[in-house]
Amino acid sequence: MNGQENMTTDDGYVSGSHLLQPGVLDTSHGVVLYLDDVTVSFDGFRALNKLSFSVDVGELRCIIGPNGAGKTTMMDSITGKTRPDSGSLFFGQTLDLTRMSEAEIAQAGIGRKFQKPTVFEQHTVFENLELALKCDKRIWHSLFGKLTGQQRDAIDEIMNTIVLQELANSRAGLLSHGQKQWLEIGMLLAQQPQLLLLDEPVAGMTDHETERTAELLNTLAGKHSIVVVEHDMDFVASIARKVTVLHEGSVLAEGDMATVQSNEQVIEVYLGR
Repeated sequence: MNGQENMTTDDGYVSGSHLLQPGVLDTSHGVVLYLDDVTVSFDGFRALNKLSFSVDVGELRCIIGPNGAGKTTMMDSITGKTRPDSGSLFFGQTLDLTRMSEAEIAQAGIGRKFQKPTVFEQHTVFENLELALKCDKRIWHSLFGKLTGQQRDAIDEIMNTIVLQELANSRAGLLSHGQKQWLEIGMLLAQQPQLLLLDEPVAGMTDHETERTAELLNTLAGKHSIVVVEHDMDFVASIARKVTVLHEGSVLAEGDMATVQSNEQVIEVYLGR
Protein backbone atom coordinates (compact mmCIF):
# COMPACT_ATOMS: atom_id res chain seq x y z
CA MET A 1 0.00 0.00 0.00
CA ASN A 2 2.53 2.55 -1.17
CA GLY A 3 4.76 1.80 1.77
CA GLN A 4 2.07 2.78 4.27
CA GLU A 5 1.18 0.47 7.08
CA ASN A 6 -2.53 -0.37 7.36
CA MET A 7 -4.13 0.67 10.62
CA THR A 8 -7.51 -0.29 12.03
CA THR A 9 -9.67 2.73 12.85
CA ASP A 10 -12.19 3.15 15.64
CA ASP A 11 -15.06 2.30 13.28
CA GLY A 12 -13.48 -1.01 12.33
CA TYR A 13 -12.13 -0.20 8.87
CA VAL A 14 -8.59 -0.81 7.74
CA SER A 15 -7.01 2.39 6.51
CA GLY A 16 -5.71 2.33 2.96
CA SER A 17 -8.13 -0.37 1.85
CA HIS A 18 -11.64 0.86 2.74
CA LEU A 19 -13.37 -2.38 1.83
CA LEU A 20 -12.99 -6.13 1.60
CA GLN A 21 -10.48 -6.23 4.44
CA PRO A 22 -12.34 -8.35 7.01
CA GLY A 23 -11.38 -8.45 10.65
CA VAL A 24 -8.98 -10.91 12.23
CA LEU A 25 -10.12 -14.54 12.24
CA ASP A 26 -7.93 -17.54 12.97
CA THR A 27 -7.90 -19.44 9.69
CA SER A 28 -4.28 -20.52 9.90
CA HIS A 29 -5.33 -24.05 8.89
CA GLY A 30 -6.84 -22.68 5.66
CA VAL A 31 -10.46 -23.54 6.49
CA VAL A 32 -13.06 -20.86 7.26
CA LEU A 33 -16.05 -23.14 7.95
CA TYR A 34 -16.04 -26.66 9.31
CA LEU A 35 -19.02 -28.97 9.92
CA ASP A 36 -18.48 -32.42 11.40
CA ASP A 37 -21.29 -34.94 12.00
CA VAL A 38 -23.90 -32.18 12.42
CA THR A 39 -27.33 -33.64 13.14
CA VAL A 40 -30.58 -31.68 13.46
CA SER A 41 -33.94 -33.31 14.12
CA PHE A 42 -37.47 -31.91 14.07
CA ASP A 43 -40.11 -34.11 15.72
CA GLY A 44 -38.14 -37.22 14.88
CA PHE A 45 -37.31 -36.17 11.31
CA ARG A 46 -33.58 -35.75 10.65
CA ALA A 47 -33.19 -32.60 8.58
CA LEU A 48 -29.41 -32.95 8.87
CA ASN A 49 -27.93 -36.41 9.30
CA LYS A 50 -24.28 -36.36 10.40
CA LEU A 51 -23.51 -33.65 7.85
CA SER A 52 -19.79 -33.07 7.33
CA PHE A 53 -17.95 -30.73 4.96
CA SER A 54 -15.59 -27.76 5.07
CA VAL A 55 -15.11 -24.52 3.14
CA ASP A 56 -11.65 -23.09 2.47
CA VAL A 57 -10.69 -19.46 2.95
CA GLY A 58 -11.65 -17.45 -0.14
CA GLU A 59 -13.57 -20.34 -1.68
CA LEU A 60 -16.82 -19.98 -3.62
CA ARG A 61 -18.82 -23.12 -2.81
CA CYS A 62 -22.17 -24.05 -4.34
CA ILE A 63 -24.64 -26.22 -2.44
CA ILE A 64 -27.31 -28.00 -4.47
CA GLY A 65 -29.86 -30.71 -3.80
CA PRO A 66 -33.56 -31.56 -4.01
CA ASN A 67 -36.17 -29.91 -1.82
CA GLY A 68 -35.92 -31.29 1.70
CA ALA A 69 -32.22 -32.10 1.34
CA GLY A 70 -31.34 -29.94 4.36
CA LYS A 71 -29.95 -26.84 2.65
CA THR A 72 -31.96 -24.29 4.65
CA THR A 73 -31.41 -26.15 7.92
CA MET A 74 -27.69 -26.14 7.20
CA MET A 75 -27.74 -22.34 6.74
CA ASP A 76 -29.86 -21.95 9.88
CA SER A 77 -27.36 -24.03 11.86
CA ILE A 78 -24.37 -22.02 10.65
CA THR A 79 -26.01 -18.72 11.60
CA GLY A 80 -27.32 -19.87 15.00
CA LYS A 81 -31.01 -19.83 14.11
CA THR A 82 -31.19 -23.59 14.66
CA ARG A 83 -29.17 -25.50 17.25
CA PRO A 84 -27.72 -28.89 16.22
CA ASP A 85 -28.59 -31.93 18.30
CA SER A 86 -25.00 -33.09 17.95
CA GLY A 87 -21.83 -32.51 15.98
CA SER A 88 -19.25 -29.76 15.63
CA LEU A 89 -19.59 -26.48 13.75
CA PHE A 90 -16.61 -24.12 13.70
CA PHE A 91 -15.93 -20.74 12.12
CA GLY A 92 -12.21 -20.54 11.65
CA GLN A 93 -10.08 -22.56 14.00
CA THR A 94 -11.48 -21.47 17.35
CA LEU A 95 -15.04 -20.11 17.11
CA ASP A 96 -17.58 -22.76 18.10
CA LEU A 97 -20.79 -21.61 16.39
CA THR A 98 -22.92 -23.95 18.50
CA ARG A 99 -22.05 -21.85 21.56
CA MET A 100 -22.72 -18.45 19.97
CA SER A 101 -25.89 -16.40 19.54
CA GLU A 102 -27.14 -15.24 16.13
CA ALA A 103 -25.91 -11.73 16.89
CA GLU A 104 -22.48 -12.96 17.99
CA ILE A 105 -22.15 -15.05 14.82
CA ALA A 106 -23.03 -12.08 12.62
CA GLN A 107 -20.59 -9.87 14.53
CA ALA A 108 -17.86 -12.50 14.14
CA GLY A 109 -18.08 -12.17 10.36
CA ILE A 110 -20.80 -14.41 8.89
CA GLY A 111 -23.34 -12.59 6.71
CA ARG A 112 -26.48 -14.25 5.38
CA LYS A 113 -28.72 -13.19 2.53
CA PHE A 114 -32.15 -14.77 2.25
CA GLN A 115 -33.91 -15.46 -1.05
CA LYS A 116 -36.25 -12.47 -0.80
CA PRO A 117 -34.38 -9.15 -0.70
CA THR A 118 -34.93 -7.06 2.43
CA VAL A 119 -33.85 -3.48 1.81
CA PHE A 120 -35.16 -0.20 3.21
CA GLU A 121 -37.33 0.75 0.25
CA GLN A 122 -38.00 4.36 1.33
CA HIS A 123 -34.28 5.07 1.63
CA THR A 124 -31.80 5.63 -1.17
CA VAL A 125 -29.17 3.15 -2.24
CA PHE A 126 -26.52 5.24 -0.48
CA GLU A 127 -28.59 5.45 2.72
CA ASN A 128 -29.15 1.68 2.77
CA LEU A 129 -25.41 1.12 2.63
CA GLU A 130 -24.82 3.80 5.24
CA LEU A 131 -27.26 2.09 7.62
CA ALA A 132 -25.51 -1.24 7.06
CA LEU A 133 -21.98 0.00 7.77
CA LYS A 134 -20.03 -1.82 10.44
CA CYS A 135 -19.65 0.99 12.95
CA ASP A 136 -20.85 2.28 16.32
CA LYS A 137 -24.63 1.60 16.43
CA ARG A 138 -25.31 3.28 19.77
CA ILE A 139 -28.17 5.79 19.75
CA TRP A 140 -26.08 8.95 20.15
CA HIS A 141 -23.71 7.99 17.34
CA SER A 142 -26.58 6.87 15.09
CA LEU A 143 -28.48 10.14 15.57
CA PHE A 144 -25.65 12.65 15.50
CA GLY A 145 -22.63 10.89 14.04
CA LYS A 146 -21.34 11.96 10.62
CA LEU A 147 -19.76 9.79 8.00
CA THR A 148 -15.99 9.97 7.83
CA GLY A 149 -14.23 10.32 4.49
CA GLN A 150 -13.11 6.74 4.85
CA GLN A 151 -16.68 5.51 5.35
CA ARG A 152 -17.81 7.44 2.26
CA ASP A 153 -15.00 5.83 0.31
CA ALA A 154 -16.14 2.42 1.55
CA ILE A 155 -19.72 3.08 0.42
CA ASP A 156 -18.50 4.33 -2.97
CA GLU A 157 -16.40 1.20 -3.40
CA ILE A 158 -19.35 -1.03 -2.51
CA MET A 159 -21.62 0.80 -4.97
CA ASN A 160 -19.00 0.36 -7.65
CA THR A 161 -18.68 -3.35 -6.81
CA ILE A 162 -22.45 -3.96 -7.03
CA VAL A 163 -22.74 -1.65 -10.08
CA LEU A 164 -25.25 0.73 -8.50
CA GLN A 165 -23.13 3.87 -8.34
CA GLU A 166 -25.31 5.73 -10.84
CA LEU A 167 -28.36 4.96 -8.67
CA ALA A 168 -26.84 6.17 -5.39
CA ASN A 169 -29.62 8.71 -4.82
CA SER A 170 -32.47 6.53 -6.07
CA ARG A 171 -34.96 5.05 -3.62
CA ALA A 172 -34.38 1.35 -3.14
CA GLY A 173 -38.07 0.68 -3.73
CA LEU A 174 -37.65 1.81 -7.34
CA LEU A 175 -34.91 -0.70 -8.11
CA SER A 176 -35.51 -3.82 -10.16
CA HIS A 177 -35.62 -7.17 -8.38
CA GLY A 178 -32.05 -7.95 -9.40
CA GLN A 179 -30.79 -4.53 -8.31
CA LYS A 180 -32.40 -5.02 -4.89
CA GLN A 181 -30.56 -8.34 -4.61
CA TRP A 182 -27.27 -6.62 -5.43
CA LEU A 183 -28.00 -3.86 -2.94
CA GLU A 184 -28.59 -6.42 -0.21
CA ILE A 185 -25.30 -8.12 -1.07
CA GLY A 186 -23.72 -4.68 -0.82
CA MET A 187 -25.29 -4.22 2.61
CA LEU A 188 -23.67 -7.48 3.68
CA LEU A 189 -20.32 -6.28 2.34
CA ALA A 190 -20.68 -3.14 4.45
CA GLN A 191 -20.56 -5.43 7.49
CA GLN A 192 -17.11 -6.68 6.40
CA PRO A 193 -17.97 -10.39 6.54
CA GLN A 194 -15.45 -13.18 6.28
CA LEU A 195 -18.12 -15.58 5.04
CA LEU A 196 -21.16 -14.83 2.87
CA LEU A 197 -24.12 -17.23 2.84
CA LEU A 198 -26.41 -16.60 -0.14
CA ASP A 199 -29.76 -18.39 -0.48
CA GLU A 200 -30.90 -18.64 -4.12
CA PRO A 201 -29.47 -15.24 -5.09
CA VAL A 202 -30.73 -15.36 -8.71
CA ALA A 203 -34.28 -16.56 -8.08
CA GLY A 204 -36.68 -14.36 -10.07
CA MET A 205 -33.91 -12.58 -11.98
CA THR A 206 -33.80 -11.91 -15.71
CA ASP A 207 -31.09 -13.63 -17.75
CA HIS A 208 -29.08 -10.40 -17.85
CA GLU A 209 -29.37 -9.91 -14.07
CA THR A 210 -28.31 -13.53 -13.54
CA GLU A 211 -25.21 -12.99 -15.67
CA ARG A 212 -24.36 -9.82 -13.73
CA THR A 213 -24.78 -11.67 -10.44
CA ALA A 214 -22.39 -14.37 -11.60
CA GLU A 215 -19.84 -11.66 -12.46
CA LEU A 216 -20.33 -10.07 -9.05
CA LEU A 217 -19.81 -13.30 -7.12
CA ASN A 218 -16.78 -14.24 -9.19
CA THR A 219 -15.35 -10.80 -8.35
CA LEU A 220 -15.95 -11.32 -4.63
CA ALA A 221 -14.53 -14.86 -4.51
CA GLY A 222 -11.09 -14.90 -2.96
CA LYS A 223 -11.76 -11.65 -1.09
CA HIS A 224 -14.50 -13.43 0.83
CA SER A 225 -15.49 -17.03 1.36
CA ILE A 226 -18.90 -17.58 -0.22
CA VAL A 227 -21.46 -20.37 0.11
CA VAL A 228 -24.27 -20.25 -2.46
CA VAL A 229 -27.42 -22.39 -2.23
CA GLU A 230 -29.02 -22.44 -5.66
CA HIS A 231 -31.32 -24.46 -7.97
CA ASP A 232 -30.35 -22.77 -11.25
CA MET A 233 -27.81 -25.22 -12.67
CA ASP A 234 -26.68 -22.89 -15.47
CA PHE A 235 -25.89 -20.25 -12.87
CA VAL A 236 -24.11 -22.78 -10.65
CA ALA A 237 -22.02 -23.90 -13.63
CA SER A 238 -20.99 -20.28 -14.27
CA ILE A 239 -19.60 -19.72 -10.78
CA ALA A 240 -18.87 -23.10 -9.21
CA ARG A 241 -15.36 -24.09 -8.30
CA LYS A 242 -16.62 -26.88 -6.10
CA VAL A 243 -20.16 -28.22 -5.68
CA THR A 244 -21.58 -30.06 -2.69
CA VAL A 245 -24.74 -32.08 -3.27
CA LEU A 246 -26.98 -32.65 -0.25
CA HIS A 247 -29.55 -35.44 -0.02
CA GLU A 248 -31.54 -36.40 3.07
CA GLY A 249 -29.36 -34.22 5.26
CA SER A 250 -26.00 -35.63 4.22
CA VAL A 251 -23.39 -35.07 1.52
CA LEU A 252 -24.26 -37.22 -1.48
CA ALA A 253 -21.42 -36.05 -3.71
CA GLU A 254 -18.79 -33.36 -3.94
CA GLY A 255 -16.43 -32.08 -6.60
CA ASP A 256 -16.30 -29.86 -9.65
CA MET A 257 -19.41 -29.42 -11.77
CA ALA A 258 -18.44 -32.06 -14.33
CA THR A 259 -17.80 -34.63 -11.60
CA VAL A 260 -21.12 -33.93 -9.90
CA GLN A 261 -23.12 -33.95 -13.14
CA SER A 262 -21.73 -37.36 -14.09
CA ASN A 263 -22.39 -38.93 -10.68
CA GLU A 264 -25.05 -41.64 -11.08
CA GLN A 265 -26.53 -41.07 -7.63
CA VAL A 266 -26.83 -37.33 -8.20
CA ILE A 267 -28.49 -37.91 -11.58
CA GLU A 268 -30.96 -40.31 -9.98
CA VAL A 269 -32.01 -38.20 -6.98
CA TYR A 270 -31.66 -34.67 -8.34
CA LEU A 271 -30.55 -33.84 -11.86
CA GLY A 272 -32.55 -36.45 -13.73
CA ARG A 273 -31.64 -37.96 -17.07
